[in-house]
Amino acid sequence: MHIPIKRSNNDRVLAGVIGGLAEHFQWNSTIARVLWVILALTPLPGIIGYLVLWLLMENPED
Repeated sequence: MHIPIKRSNNDRVLAGVIGGLAEHFQWNSTIARVLWVILALTPLPGIIGYLVLWLLMENPED
């Protein structure tokens, strides 16, 4: 199962997940990353959410 959002090929820090979400929803990637870091500081949801999105999002080369 994949979601129709691609990881970013240009705006990537780790795997391009947050950059891909920012490109798809036309968000500012810096603000999206700051919000993600705040969410990731919560014990488990941020890290698990990132890994799940990484697995479900399409590769930028496809």
